[in-house]
Amino acid sequence: MPSPQIVSVRPVLLSAPYADTHTDLEVLLHLPSGWRTTGLVEITLDDGTVGLGEGYLAVFAPRVFEKIVELVAPTLVGRDPQDLDRLCRDLAVVTGYWSLQGAAQHVLSAIEIALQDCRAQLQGVPVWRLLGAAANRPLELYASGGDAIGPQPMRDELDRIQALGIDVVKIRARKHQADKTRWCQRQAAERGISVAVDMTQNLAVPSQSVDDVLRYLDELLRDGGRLPVFIEEALGPQEIGHYAALRARVTGTRIAGGEIVTTSTELCHRIEQGCYDIAQPDATVIGGLGPTLEVFSAARRHGIDVYVHCWGGPVGMLANYHAALAGGGTVAEWPIKPYALRDALVTQPWEITKGRLTLPDTPGLGARLTPEIERAYAFR
Repeated sequence: MPSPQIVSVRPVLLSAPYADTHTDLEVLLHLPSGWRTTGLVEITLDDGTVGLGEGYLAVFAPRVFEKIVELVAPTLVGRDPQDLDRLCRDLAVVTGYWSLQGAAQHVLSAIEIALQDCRAQLQGVPVWRLLGAAANRPLELYASGGDAIGPQPMRDELDRIQALGIDVVKIRARKHQADKTRWCQRQAAERGISVAVDMTQNLAVPSQSVDDVLRYLDELLRDGGRLPVFIEEALGPQEIGHYAALRARVTGTRIAGGEIVTTSTELCHRIEQGCYDIAQPDATVIGGLGPTLEVFSAARRHGIDVYVHCWGGPVGMLANYHAALAGGGTVAEWPIKPYALRDALVTQPWEITKGRLTLPDTPGLGARLTPEIERAYAFR
């Protein structure tokens, strides 16, 4: 019996209301419409199987995402989706010269995820089992948010986190925001929740320095503050070489990062250089599920943890959770900000019990796209 072949590769842009247009700093600064876009790749096989993938690029440059998908689609049509390594190599040839590290990697990530979704469906297994996990097990979640601009919206967010049974929240705070961090710590502690801090320096030029971070931590400890559970993206792209020094000088907390890295080679090199206690790959950025598992392997060799980054749409979240389960991860990010697409695209409701997420046992990723969903969340 002949193998199924790819008959179409289609970019899909969907937009939906996101967070709170009046109280969320991310929305006020970057998404003033109150709508956020998710970019999908839909791969259809000649037997009717449909796989979905997601690339993070579409949040920021949706039309660029769309055009790159259209550019590379002919490389895939008519070919066997199970020939994954060869397909990914050929896509790298098409895009590597002008975007080996950058925008095209997000698109290749979406395609690789969609191919893995197809492969798992063809074999009748969930993606986590296709990737080598022997059994399903819950993933411990930490909540990600902390960008509310006033006390009451932040309390409301903490209440939602508490209701999910999650006991760690990651807030956003920069070097001058020790007061904000202390206030959030006090409010969170009343609910049995600990605080981690995303310092959002991953794209900052110039960024904070090692000394800036140490001064922030010293100030935080005054007046009853505590060290964060972990500190994420504390230094910018021009300071990558100083991460090991930061890690050596900080005690009592852990250093995390890696969410914007677009190749497993680079992130594994950072792990080897001692940059992180926690690596944070994102399958929608780094090339897909296979490269994410390479990061898990490097982390195991060097005795550090991996917390997958999950700040995109539901297909990307599912992809990262499947990778975490297959890679031996135990902790993953859960975005706490409301986003209508998060529930619309999953085949089964998210199963979160006492702060732990259990993935579906159904074949594939557990996502589906219908004409009704496309109409309801048309790109804008």
